[in-house]
Amino acid sequence: MTTTTPETTIADARERIDALDDRIIGLIQERMAVSAVVQRTRIASGGRRVHLSREMEILARYRDALGKPGTTLAMTLLELCRGRI
Repeated sequence: MTTTTPETTIADARERIDALDDRIIGLIQERMAVSAVVQRTRIASGGRRVHLSREMEILARYRDALGKPGTTLAMTLLELCRGRI
């Protein structure tokens, strides 16, 4: 029978968190690249860079899934993906 110590449990959990963070960062970078394609295409076709109703949909989606902090997270994500305005 193997008994784990609290220190081992914490170390293992932190490793998992680090791996999850690496995946999250990679996904955010991928989202930024896809968002840049959307923005370039929209601008090239005479549209605006930012589509506010779409951003409101994204904010609502994150808020519904994660509560009030989800809105803050979505705002940060949108800021990252917009690039310089």
